[in-house]
Amino acid sequence: MTRLGSAYWRLWWANAVSYAGDGALVSALPLFAVTVTKDPRLISLVSAAMFLPWLLLSLPAGAIVDRHDRVALMWRSQTVQFAVMAVLTILIMTRVAGIAVLAAAGFLLGCAEVVFSNAEQSALPALVPADLLPRANGNQQVVLTIGETFVGPPLGSALFAVRAALPFGLDAVSFAGSAALLAGLPRTAKSRTTQSRTTRARSEQGMRAQIAEGVRWLAGHRLLRTVALLLGVSNFSSQMGQVTLVLLATQTLHVGTGGYGLLWTAAAIGSVLGGLVNPAITRRLGLLTSLIVAMAAFAALDAGIGLAPDFAVAAALMACNGFFVTMWNVVTVTMRQRIVPAELLGRVNSVYRMLGWGLMPLGALAGGFIAHAAGLRAAYIVGGVLSGAALLAALPALAGAASDSSSADKASPDKASPDKASPDKDEVPAASR
Repeated sequence: MTRLGSAYWRLWWANAVSYAGDGALVSALPLFAVTVTKDPRLISLVSAAMFLPWLLLSLPAGAIVDRHDRVALMWRSQTVQFAVMAVLTILIMTRVAGIAVLAAAGFLLGCAEVVFSNAEQSALPALVPADLLPRANGNQQVVLTIGETFVGPPLGSALFAVRAALPFGLDAVSFAGSAALLAGLPRTAKSRTTQSRTTRARSEQGMRAQIAEGVRWLAGHRLLRTVALLLGVSNFSSQMGQVTLVLLATQTLHVGTGGYGLLWTAAAIGSVLGGLVNPAITRRLGLLTSLIVAMAAFAALDAGIGLAPDFAVAAALMACNGFFVTMWNVVTVTMRQRIVPAELLGRVNSVYRMLGWGLMPLGALAGGFIAHAAGLRAAYIVGGVLSGAALLAALPALAGAASDSSSADKASPDKASPDKASPDKDEVPAASR
């Protein structure tokens, strides 16, 4: 049996360290924002700032990833994130940080994250054999789930209760540790595409021409194009509700900081369970059926969270959401890594991510204003209806993609035979979708 190499496991450990810190930030950032203001519109600005770089920088980041050493881009991005979090921790300790400071820090973190996550996903096919990509993606998701939704949020909530700056300092340390591990990857882990003659020739092209090439490729692939658009609507809708989840938990469901962290723990339990059983379910259902089931579940669960009468029901629905996030992402991440040509992977990923994540800042702002105008439950309900409508509209296009035998054959989970899998950080955010 072919084994994942030491370079891959070094990447895995770097992510394990980083994701735990990110998970602490997931709960601590909104909890700190609530101490500054109870206005959902202002709280939504922080989340919108963190996701805005996906709309503004995804396309140039993809070209940069295809032109430069992807491993170097990864550790340098994490170094920038360490610096941002270190400064933010100091500002919180000195009681200088307000909504404007949180939004600025979130924007800078997001800028570095755009480069890091694109480089990471594009580098992975160079670190492991093609037939091990499903297992590698699955291992990545397991550590992502444990760090960002299982360990991190409860730990961040507990540390926040002791002192507000502690979870932010933890995240800074995690970025430094991750950067140190990534910097130690051997030169042989460098992306194969940066070593190829094709890439050296294309490096002479202007960045605009390279970006356009990635846009044309995705626009011409019916299945990936449709999935990217569906992901964009889904993430827009989920962000509408999740941007004010901290207010829904603390003001409507009447749980404290610990209860808010436990909501993310419930989501993590669902994700871990999905990582164990979804490969088998996906093989039985098939590629497109799995995607349709997951999207339908997103719509129902968003509306359900908005209508949840108490904490227990909300936690159960969060767990179900984590389960179906896993189903969606294990299919789509591996699909892109196998279908997209290696020399285009960074640019095509960047276009895909711009479509899939670019609307999230707008969703955050929309959720803040809807919550302010119609109540904290309303944004989740509206988001669920919107996701359901998008799925119904996309069904004809998905059916047409199913008739494309070449796309279906290349992407089929029956052929991929995933071992344990789930989402990549960049596909559907653990703290979102």
